[in-house]
Formats: sequence, structure tokens, C-alpha cells
Amino acid sequence: MYRSKAILSTLRNAYSQISTRSYLSRAQVGFSSNSSSPFDSFVIPGRFQWKYRTFASNPDSMLQLVLENDWSKEVEEGLRKPDMSLTHETAIYVLRKLEKNPDKAYCFIDWVLRDSGLSPSTPLYSIMLRILAQQRSMKRFWKILSEMKQGGFYLDDDTYTTVYGELKKSESKADAVAVAHFYERMLKDNEMYVVARNVSAAVLKVDWSCEVEKELQEMKLVLSDNFVIRVLKELRDHPLKALAFFNWVGGSSSGYQHSTVTYNAALRVLTRPNSVAEFWNVVDEMKIAGYEMDLDTYIRVSRQFQKSRMMTEAVKLYEYMMDGPFKPLVHDCSTLLRSLSAGPNPDLDLVFRVSRKFESSGNSLSKAVYDGIHRSLTSVGRFDEAEEIIKAMRNASYEPDNITYSQLVFGLCKAKRLEEARGVLDQMEAQGCSPDIKTWTILIQGHCKNNELDKAFACFANMLEKGFDVDSDLLEVLIGGFLSQNRIEGAYKFLMEMVRNANVRPWQSTYKILIDKLLEIKKGEEALDLLQMMKKQNYPAYAEPFDGYLAKFGTLEDAKKFLDVLSSKDSPTFAAYFHVIEAFYREGRLTDAKNLLFICPHHFKTHPKISELFGAAA
Repeated sequence: MYRSKAILSTLRNAYSQISTRSYLSRAQVGFSSNSSSPFDSFVIPGRFQWKYRTFASNPDSMLQLVLENDWSKEVEEGLRKPDMSLTHETAIYVLRKLEKNPDKAYCFIDWVLRDSGLSPSTPLYSIMLRILAQQRSMKRFWKILSEMKQGGFYLDDDTYTTVYGELKKSESKADAVAVAHFYERMLKDNEMYVVARNVSAAVLKVDWSCEVEKELQEMKLVLSDNFVIRVLKELRDHPLKALAFFNWVGGSSSGYQHSTVTYNAALRVLTRPNSVAEFWNVVDEMKIAGYEMDLDTYIRVSRQFQKSRMMTEAVKLYEYMMDGPFKPLVHDCSTLLRSLSAGPNPDLDLVFRVSRKFESSGNSLSKAVYDGIHRSLTSVGRFDEAEEIIKAMRNASYEPDNITYSQLVFGLCKAKRLEEARGVLDQMEAQGCSPDIKTWTILIQGHCKNNELDKAFACFANMLEKGFDVDSDLLEVLIGGFLSQNRIEGAYKFLMEMVRNANVRPWQSTYKILIDKLLEIKKGEEALDLLQMMKKQNYPAYAEPFDGYLAKFGTLEDAKKFLDVLSSKDSPTFAAYFHVIEAFYREGRLTDAKNLLFICPHHFKTHPKISELFGAAA
């Protein structure tokens, strides 16, 4: 590894004017005991404490029985007891809670499918397939997939994407290829899939009307849960039309009735801003029909709400599920709090609602939950209350750590209180909590975002003196600091120094943005150096911006150098040659385009795209 002293020497030469004065630690903030605090009702120890509830719901009793015992006939007999009422929602709940216990999950699903009397479903199979793929239990995976196919169920695209991704990034690449072939064959052979596509096409082409209903009736559809959820999947980008189909199916004269499977499938579709009112209507409707939102649906819907920044809906959904029998996983609370704090202005009312619901359901606030509240407070600059949370954490026997302090540093930097942010690191060391590379990165990023690059590098130098090495995240932050001041060549030199001498592997995104910036100032040679470095580090070559640049500003020799960098073992691909030749041709540099064509491999010259570009004369 490139040692800190060598890096410091480089920095001192480049930044001889940097001030290395120390920064005062921030003053301790107090919190008056008689002031009004949003935490009075739930976090201040000694004022209000919840105790765990003693009752056990059926799903938790069933889960406990499976978790605490080796699988046996006695366990199966226990699962059949009258107070262990098995529903589809309960089966999904137990499976999701057994994700880290694939052996128990497999025994449970095997019993459910073989001996419980519960009808199998695509969601049950899908969850089990995801668990087995994640745990690389491939013999069982293929057994379940085979049973699924024999039962007339299909591998939905979400499950396929998840499973394929898991297998592809592991050592199970052969299984990934086999799953891809299975999925492709299924789409070709599955008649239901074809019919579902025809139904979705009929629904999408016009607004819902009697004519649409008549067309669907003429199709003489064989309605089943499997078919309905397939159509809903096809219509997922048009939630209101999906709901119209859902309502029509439920009210058709065929005698078909919706089940918990189709209700939950409908909920997964209705997560868009323009259909959220309909989402809650369906929740009410399924409750009246005697069904519950299952845990797998909750996880997917909550994730979609958070992704779309529909945070009020995400919190409302969390509260709804915490009041029901299928409570979210414990870590879902901290995940939701983290998501709430991720926006530029976190809604603290939502933060407190999540925390109170978590605690009022019999849970003790964990370190992750305290950090979630603390993160939101520091993000909006409410540092006095953030300090109060740290006191509450300590009283609950949780010491603040790098996560806690990093959040404080981030908040202070966001509030432009940079000296106080630097002081937090001194405070950490005084309390026996050494800042880690993440904390330093947040501090340095804060200075860069506030256009204080010299002070950012002073912090960087201080970090190196303490023996830290540079990582990819920190490098991207520092490159961003250079670019924010339009110091593009400085960014290039710094990156090259870090790669060559500090053994840092920049992120692909770091290379891309710097290549774009270098080409903007006509530094094609330097950009080409970075492209070559990307190739050496096995990143896909970022060739796209070079084509237009070379056609406008490059020489024929520049184009040849570029193609040499793109070379694989033998020569650049046809696509690489064609894109450069086409760019020269479009720019009106016909002679250079033909000269490039001349040095192409012979079989490239007869390619149809070349003939089309140049015409018969090529």
C-alpha cells in the first residue's frame, strides 16, 4: 500500500498554503428538563416505559414452533392444532421470517404444499425460490421450480430477475444460465401468458367501457388466481386500468371470486401517486372480505412508496401493518427511519409516528431506531434535540458510535457549521470512539460541498497522518471537490496519483464524470489515459463520448489510438470501428472515415451497416 507519508509529501507540494490549524470542538448543548420535547412520550428513560406484550398471535406461535424445534412429526402435529390456523397470509409470514433459515423454510413449505391442505400459489413458490437461491441451495431450488411448473404456476419476472441476479453474481453461473433458459421456455410454452398479453392489450387500447367488457367476454377466459395475477402484472404500468380489470373479474358472471392472492396482487400494482386512494380502498375491501395484506406484499409496497418518496403513505402502511397480525420485521422500522431521513427536509412528525408505533407495539427502541431518529434531527439542524437523543441512547445502554457521530457531522456540514463538524472528531477521540474512514469522508465532503476545497484537503492531510488509506468513496468526493471549482486538470492529476501510487480503485462513475469533463476542455489524451485505466481495472470501456469528440476535434491518429485502447485480444469490435467511422462520416470528414474503414479487418468492410453508410461505393 502507498504509505501516508508519501501522499502527504505530494499534498504539501500542491497545497503549501493550506492552514492546518485545529478546530475547536463544538460546545455541548443542553436540554431543559421542563421544556416541551417530541420525545417526552416515548424516549426519555424514566418518564414513560413500555413492556413487551404477553399475548401471542397465531402466526407468531406457528413461527416460534418451527424456529425452536428440529423438524419432526411432532412439529407437524403441532402445526395442525386448532389454534394454529394456517392461512395463505400466515404461510407467507412464516416463510419471510425464515429467510435466514433455509432448512426450516424448506421443511415448512414442503409440509404446506404436501400435507397442510392449503392451496399452493405463485407467491408461496416465489418466496421459497428466492430464499433457496440466496442461500445457494440449488438442489432444492430445482426441485421446487419443477414442482411449480408441474402445478401450472409460472415464474414471475420479479422473482426471475432476483434469482438470476443472485446466481449470476455468485459462483452459480451455470445455474443462472439454466434459470434464464427455463424462463425463456416458459414464456414461449405458457399459453396462459399469451392469453394474458392479449387481455392486457385489449384493456390498454381504449378507456374501460362496455365494449372492452364485451371483447373480454368473447375471449371466453378461464379465470383463475394465477391468470388474474398474470394480467395484473401485465397492466402494472397502468394501475387504474389494472383496477378496472380487477373489479370486472370480481363482478363477472362466471362465479369467480377474488382470493387473498389476487387482492395482494392488486395492491402491488396500485402503488403509484395517481392510484394511492384506490390502493387504500382495496385494503378496506379485502379486510371486509376477510383477507389481510401479506408480509411479502407489505415489503414490496413499502419499498415502492419509499422509492417514490411517498413517505406519508409508507408511514401509514407501517402503522396499518403494526396494528395487524402480520407485523413487519424489526429492522423494517430502522429502514423506514433511514428512508425518512434521506430527503433534504425530513418530516419529523412522520419520524415520531414510526418510532411511537414501533414502541407501542411492545418493542424496545434499538440502537438502529435511536440512530434513525437522530439522523432525521441532525439533517434538519435540530441539534439540541439530537443531543437529547444521544443522552437517551446512553441511558438505554447504547453508546454512540461512528454511525451516530457521522450523522452529527453530516448535519453540521449541511448547516454550514463546519468548524463544529471538525470539532466532533476531536470529541469522538476524547470519548474513546476513533473516527473511521466514513466519518472522515463525510467531513471532507461537507467542506467540498461548501466550496472549501483547501480545508477539505487539510482534513484529508490530517486523516492521512492518522494512518488511514484512501478508498473509492473518498476519492470520488475529492474529485467532485476539484470539479466543483472547475479544476479539471487538477482532478485528473490527483486521480492518476491515487491510482498509481495509492492503489485506489476509482468507481466507474468517477472515471465517467472525469472523462466527460476532460473532453469538454479538449483534453482528449488525458481522457484516453483514463479510458485505458478503466480497461485495466476490468470496467466496461466508456467509449460513447469519444466518438463525437474525435470526429470534431481529433486526428486520424487519435482515432487509431482510441481504437487500440478498445482492443480486446485481437482487435476492436465491429461496433467500436463503426461508431467512430459513422461519427467521422456524419461530421463531413469522409476521407478520414474511409481511411479508418481501410484499416478495419476485412470482414468488417462488407458488413451491411457499412454498406448502408457509404453506399455501393464502399
